Amino acid sequence: MQDNIEINPDKAFKRSVLVVTAFAAYLTPFLGSAVNLALPSIGKDLNASAIGLGWIISSFILSSAVFLVPFGRLADIAGRKKIFTAGLALFTISTLLIVFAWNMTSMIAFRIIQGIAGAMIFGTSMAIITSVFPAGERGRAMGINVTAVYLGLSTGPIIGGLLTESFGWRSLFAFLVPFGIAAIILINTRIKKEWADSKGEKFDLTGSLLYGVGLFGVMYGFSKLPSAAGWIFLIAGTALGVLFVLFEIKTDNPVFDVRLLFRNRIFAFSGMAALINYSATSAVGFFVSLYLQYLKGFDAREAGFVMISQPIAMVLLSPIAGRLSDKHDPGKIASIGMGFTAAGLVALCFLTPSTPISAIVVLLTVLGIGFGLFSSPNSNAIMSSVEKRYLGVASGVVGTMRMVGQMFSMGIAMMLISLFIGNQTINPATYPGFISGMKTGFMIFAALSFLGIFASLARNRRN
Repeated sequence: MQDNIEINPDKAFKRSVLVVTAFAAYLTPFLGSAVNLALPSIGKDLNASAIGLGWIISSFILSSAVFLVPFGRLADIAGRKKIFTAGLALFTISTLLIVFAWNMTSMIAFRIIQGIAGAMIFGTSMAIITSVFPAGERGRAMGINVTAVYLGLSTGPIIGGLLTESFGWRSLFAFLVPFGIAAIILINTRIKKEWADSKGEKFDLTGSLLYGVGLFGVMYGFSKLPSAAGWIFLIAGTALGVLFVLFEIKTDNPVFDVRLLFRNRIFAFSGMAALINYSATSAVGFFVSLYLQYLKGFDAREAGFVMISQPIAMVLLSPIAGRLSDKHDPGKIASIGMGFTAAGLVALCFLTPSTPISAIVVLLTVLGIGFGLFSSPNSNAIMSSVEKRYLGVASGVVGTMRMVGQMFSMGIAMMLISLFIGNQTINPATYPGFISGMKTGFMIFAALSFLGIFASLARNRRN
């Protein structure tokens, strides 16, 4: 009877799960897109350099990426609902703490805690959806979940811009606290079931430490390039990564069964496509937000209205793409999305201080179409390619590819800012350097997107 409930739960239960996971999925992207717009205001209040502003974004992404796979595996063992709920609670507490941040050190410390909470949420949400929805309905459910993410990205610039202009940047974080509390109440009152398909198995602490420290070394080192310290961290992190793979192959209950990468072509290439896609696109919002506010002279609210074109396209297309991936090869749909993304990035390489706003809106819309067609089909391909006992790990991999890709993207952006501007504030004297760094970034991102098309096409057709 238990198995029957899990495979074919009633519609009300499915709806409750979808509402709760979508609600949680909304919170973090809303905050991310709103914080992008608030960066100039935060920088002025906390006296932050351009590189410091980058770390407000990167600290969250880095801590999320480091903990995603371990929390995904822990959720498989201890219970996905339990880890998901604890993540919502920690996210709400850390968001409240940021309201009272008094300098850059405290701001970044609280963002790290918030990132760990994000890992607990992202490392379980896709697994919960996959546990509840059968294969024929999973793409649609994931499409709705991804739509919630993009809805957060859509409303973040508008609501975030209005809050920042009217009440200051701290109001962004205060605004989210009641929603976090509401999400916790929702999951505790509407979802009584727990999922722990690997219950009783041993948690791989050694593998988790090797994974986390190695990933931190690679990502932190990459963000510090081309300095000597950056190369040291990068090489040390890579060495630990190799050690992690060797260790996991011999472990009975690995935190991440790396053999999945060798025996599951769909899982491997879908993960690679996600990594490349997020690496190529995540820093676009960072660059465009600063471009609109510094070079175009827009305030946060006006910049938000320009940037909303991208997530609106995502919101409209994600549910459609999710449903299509239930009936057609998700790899082909995702590859078409990557093609749109590459085209938009190539066009952004020609951005200048005099580029019309209408052209920027069109280009951001093209990027949004690419994102909308890629994300839910690709996630569906990953989650549908693994056994039930690996769902938490697979969910963690989906989130990790996103976070690692975002970190690499921001690492590229921060490296270029360091090369073209240095550790200075963005001001009229550094505008030419900022433009050169931004355009170089778009060229790199466009090249990555073309690689992503081939990675997406390389996976097998789903049966």
